[in-house]
Amino acid sequence: MTLRIRLALGIAAIALVMGVPLTLALRSVQQLRADTERLSNVEFRAAVFLGRARTSIQEVNQTRNFISLFPTAQTEAQFRTRLDTLNAHVDSLGALTTAATLPRMRTALRIVADEANAAMRLAASGRTALADSIVDREVAPALVEVERILALTEQALQEQTRERVGAIAQQTQAARRSALFLVAAAGVLAVLIGLWLTQSISGPIDELDAGMRAVSGGDFGHPLGIAASRRDEFGRLAASYNSMAMQLRELDRLKAEFVSVASHELKTPINVITGYLQLLKENVYGPLTERQTEVVDTLAAQGKALGRLVRGLLDVSRFEAGGGRIDPRPIPLPAFLGDLERTFRVLAIQREVSFEVSREGELPAEVTWDPEQINEVLGNLLSNAFKFTPRGGSVRLLVQAGADAVQLTVADTGAGIPAAQLPYVFEKFYTADNQTTGLKGTGLGLAIAKGIAMAHGGGITVQSAVGVGTSFTIHLPVRATAGRLPTGRPAEQSLS
Repeated sequence: MTLRIRLALGIAAIALVMGVPLTLALRSVQQLRADTERLSNVEFRAAVFLGRARTSIQEVNQTRNFISLFPTAQTEAQFRTRLDTLNAHVDSLGALTTAATLPRMRTALRIVADEANAAMRLAASGRTALADSIVDREVAPALVEVERILALTEQALQEQTRERVGAIAQQTQAARRSALFLVAAAGVLAVLIGLWLTQSISGPIDELDAGMRAVSGGDFGHPLGIAASRRDEFGRLAASYNSMAMQLRELDRLKAEFVSVASHELKTPINVITGYLQLLKENVYGPLTERQTEVVDTLAAQGKALGRLVRGLLDVSRFEAGGGRIDPRPIPLPAFLGDLERTFRVLAIQREVSFEVSREGELPAEVTWDPEQINEVLGNLLSNAFKFTPRGGSVRLLVQAGADAVQLTVADTGAGIPAAQLPYVFEKFYTADNQTTGLKGTGLGLAIAKGIAMAHGGGITVQSAVGVGTSFTIHLPVRATAGRLPTGRPAEQSLS
């Protein structure tokens, strides 16, 4: 599944998950609206017609008293009009409610209409007493019955309205709870889908980032945690990365092989040249003039410099190819440090630079190192420190004890190295811009020092500030074991 399809499916799933509670909430709102409209159109309108019916009954009761007293056409018309109005309100009420009392009310109203007609006919014929009797015995009780039935209907309507309002309230609460639950569930699902999308994208990106940083640091064998067989963009990127890393490994191997072969092939002619120059200086082929001697000395010095460069190239190529062996053996640490101090004391006096070897902590009496290799590393660092420290400055070798380790720090008060150049000081042929003495090195010493320290199972770090000084710290285990430096292993650095 490609990344675009995955993103599209994830977004669609989130939209669907969030749309479900919204749809259900809209349906609940619509149902609530329908129930509210029904309550308004039925119960509330029924209550209105009920009130109008009560008013109409009162008007009919007022008019019935005039049936026998004033048996005129106007009285009869007024009574019939008010009775018709009452019947109309009862019919409207019956259309809105199914109360069981409504048929009895209609029966009572028919009795009122029939008996009132009879009473009005008797009153019109002059039989007033009999008309009054009908009104009192038939019409009045029927109207009372209508009022009683209307009261019962009102109670039933109120109970129906309360039930309806309660049902709407319960439905509202249920809809609210359902909506909250669905929204929470949808939110959790959306978060899970988002986390899945993030992980499925950020995980491979982090792997690619780690792989590219490893390659930029020189580790061309860094394994990538992404299968090249994946059928998406990350699979294609992984395949490209693997191809690139393989080509870089091959190029690095060819480079190291070329440097090693070239350096080895240069070593023999250089030795021959320096040998013949030595013979010339010893007058084996006859005496030399003063000018010839000067030329031979210059050529011999350049030959020695070229020989040192070749040896450095050979050392670096061996360490980079994993062939930089060390031969650790027990050496007394105090004696080793004492020899270093005596060796560089003379150089400190010549350059008018103060020099001291400081010891901190309980140092081991004996360490297992390759003395020649470590001596080369410390000698290189101390030589550089003296070279870049002006007269009146100071150079210090600080030896500190650690947990099964020894830390050796070479610090000077020289020119310092710019912060932008610190990440490159352990690279081959790199020389910092702090070399104000005019003595340019080959740029191989620190690369060799890094390889030797790492072959011992330790590392080397650097700290520097322009105008303040530089300190190189070597971390070495007390007991190093014989072995090779792993190919492509990057230098351990802590730059500041």
